[in-house]
Amino acid sequence: MVLTSIKLKNFRIHSDIELEFSGNLNYIVGNNGQGKTSVLESIYYLCTTKSFGAKSDGEVVKFGDNNFEINGYFSDLTSDKVRVTYDISESRKYYYLNEKQVNKSSEIVGRFPVVLLTPADHAITQGTPGERRKFVDSVISQGSSTYLKNLLDYNRTLKHRSSLLNKMKEGRNSSMTDELDSWTNRLVESGTGLIEHRVSFIKNFIGYISESYKKIMSDEEKPGIEYFYLNGAKQENITKQFTEILREKREEELKRAANLVGPHRDDFIFYINDKNLRTFGSQGQHKTFQTVLRFAEFFYLKDITGKTPIFLLDDVFGELDASRAHKISDYLKDVGQTFVTLTDFGNFKFLKKDNDDRLIKLGNGVLSYA
Repeated sequence: MVLTSIKLKNFRIHSDIELEFSGNLNYIVGNNGQGKTSVLESIYYLCTTKSFGAKSDGEVVKFGDNNFEINGYFSDLTSDKVRVTYDISESRKYYYLNEKQVNKSSEIVGRFPVVLLTPADHAITQGTPGERRKFVDSVISQGSSTYLKNLLDYNRTLKHRSSLLNKMKEGRNSSMTDELDSWTNRLVESGTGLIEHRVSFIKNFIGYISESYKKIMSDEEKPGIEYFYLNGAKQENITKQFTEILREKREEELKRAANLVGPHRDDFIFYINDKNLRTFGSQGQHKTFQTVLRFAEFFYLKDITGKTPIFLLDDVFGELDASRAHKISDYLKDVGQTFVTLTDFGNFKFLKKDNDDRLIKLGNGVLSYA
């Protein structure tokens, strides 16, 4: 799968710009504030229906304007045109695939697989369990529509159950108790499906992590990952364990009016040479592991979906030492279409540009190719 071109109107600082891309490496070069990251953000919109950097779609509209529009053209076995628009007055976003409106983002996620590596990925290895769950859920969801639907159902169940627990904190009756039992059964059913899928995913994904780590670090270090679920449960019968823990926690959940058990509270532990990365890892090890996770995601999605994902790297090389950066640069040649943002190509002598790669320069509203 290749993104051949993109047109932006009133998107961030871009009033009206059209870019054409190579099917291999695309280096987007420019000083800070020239809209390099915005180009990657627009590509992410096309692939996922949403931004990776904005809290709301309204933030993306160019200052002084009322709407934005993105047009992208994908080429694979067939060609696809994608258009995303947003209007501030309507406060509504529209997504069109081949001129047909798509109303659910779940219908798009995974159709145009995308992998994004940014400095913000430090949160995956150094941040809260929620950041690690977000990473794992996003990878699995791009490869499995079943998992995505199950995840959405589970989150809806959490919301309804939380609302009921809040009501029951003020006072209970038999009708509320029966309703809680019903939502609890639904939570166990959808939650068990998520846990089982995650367990299977981790067993498979560790192979991709190990392979990518070896490419960058040779055999110097050995990575690992462990899925910590249901407060450390190890029973094979996840449904039974989930039900038992919920029964034990019932009064505490009612007292605190909160969902205290389930895959929404699980964690993923990363290891280097059998040591907890979050606790004992150096900054270099963290950044390497973050990069490896994205390469592993790329090759996993490629195998699972049968499509070659688009790889986006935003301001990544400036945070790596020369040795690791050089190996990662070499590794990019094993990847399909890639977009890399840089402030100055000349500062990164290790980066390679072949004849079929493209260097795109952005500066003072002017676009040029080299």
